Amino acid sequence: MRQSLIFKLTVITSLVLAVFMSIFAYMHIDTLNKHVVEEAASHADRIMETVIKTTHYEMLKAEKDQVYLMMDEVGKQDNIEKIRMINKDGVITHSTKREELGVVLHKQDAACSICHAGDTPLLQASTLDRGRIIRNEKGRKALGMTKAIYNQPSCYTASCHAHPRETRVLGMLDAIFSLEKETAEIATLRNKTILLTIIMLLLTATLITAFTQRIINWPIQVLLNHSRRVAAGDLDAKIDSGSKDELGKLADTFDAMTDSLKKARRELEEWGQNLETKVAERTQEIRNMQDQLIRNEKMASVGQLAAGVAHEINNPLTSILMYSTLLRDSERLDPELKEDVSVIASEVQRCARIVKGLLEFSREHVPQMSACSLNQVLADTLALIENQFSSANMEIHTYFQEDLPPIFADANQLEQVFINIMINSLHAMEEGGDLTITTGLISDEAFAYVDVADRGCGIPEADLCRIFNPFFSTKEHRGTGLGLAISYGIIENHRGTIAVTSQVGSGTTVRVSLPLAARV
Repeated sequence: MRQSLIFKLTVITSLVLAVFMSIFAYMHIDTLNKHVVEEAASHADRIMETVIKTTHYEMLKAEKDQVYLMMDEVGKQDNIEKIRMINKDGVITHSTKREELGVVLHKQDAACSICHAGDTPLLQASTLDRGRIIRNEKGRKALGMTKAIYNQPSCYTASCHAHPRETRVLGMLDAIFSLEKETAEIATLRNKTILLTIIMLLLTATLITAFTQRIINWPIQVLLNHSRRVAAGDLDAKIDSGSKDELGKLADTFDAMTDSLKKARRELEEWGQNLETKVAERTQEIRNMQDQLIRNEKMASVGQLAAGVAHEINNPLTSILMYSTLLRDSERLDPELKEDVSVIASEVQRCARIVKGLLEFSREHVPQMSACSLNQVLADTLALIENQFSSANMEIHTYFQEDLPPIFADANQLEQVFINIMINSLHAMEEGGDLTITTGLISDEAFAYVDVADRGCGIPEADLCRIFNPFFSTKEHRGTGLGLAISYGIIENHRGTIAVTSQVGSGTTVRVSLPLAARV
């Protein structure tokens, strides 16, 4: 089962606290134990010093019975298990345990090893060094204390003693003190310390848990719930942390991330909504490009064919025209046949014009490019065809941008293009109407444009894709169908574009876009 963060923090913190508090409790108990032993050793040393000083006078008079009697009385205290006197030869001369009388102790025995541990016996030892912790007959802890009886001047000058002056130590007083009371006190203090440590550990763990719950776990739960709401799609969720610490900053970061996700989702939705339109637009652009490529290839093929055909039939047409003219003017011709011969000459001339158009269409005229004013080119074009429009009851409206930058083009070829476009508009408005010509800059300011809009009959949608094809025409018995095809080639050579939009019954608009001289 997955453990919560607060549980892990509590367990880890409690373990760390338990280790440090256990070390502290152990050191405290150990120090207390040493202190109790030192106090017990000091107390035992004072008792033995009292015994030695109290029996000093009797020892000088060699009243050993009195000395032993006093030792027995002292040995009756509750905390003294036994007390004994040992002479310099290691013989126990008196003991409250009668069975030890006369026993000879060796240097390795506990009472003697304190001073005889080395090669040279010690004459002085500290209180602690003279004490030893042993187990009594009942297996309980006891303190053994040894104190030397020194050969003082009052001893080696007394008449009852035969100890020479050089002898430093006359014997030892050895006693065993019970440590049951001290052991019980230490146990009580140890238990209290352990209990206090456990209580402090539990209290600390409880406080840590409470503070962790309030300071860490609760904000994390808020962040977790917020993450779940965001994962479920609720990007309007907000975190009201009210904190200025790292968790508060994390909450602010979560809010910022949610806002970014919300913005990204909104953009994706908008993009998705516009995707179909954009795909349709791009598809149409690709189709237009494909149509333009097909048209270019078709026009190139037709141009090559037209050039060959024009050269092949031009000479026979010239001969037919010449002989038909001669025949028509001949006096030998029957007058009734002259009208028929005139029709032949007229149709031959019409064929010649078609051949001429084919030759113009097939030739790649290299434009004489230079910087020129688009508005001026249009003005010159209108001056050439103005009479045709006025006689047809049509009005021309011009909206030229005054500060239009110059374009890089062949003005003569552009006049030919605009004449073709305007003549087509004239034919589309047989009953009169308005022709609007507008110039301006395209948004990226790299191209200038001309819009020629009429109020004519319009072009059916099925025919729009074919209007630039050679020999295609919607006019009955008019033109060759090469005007727009030639115009298309001229504009393409100028690195421009020509596009037609039309609606049947409403009119047609032709837009010609040409690069500016500054961008070429």
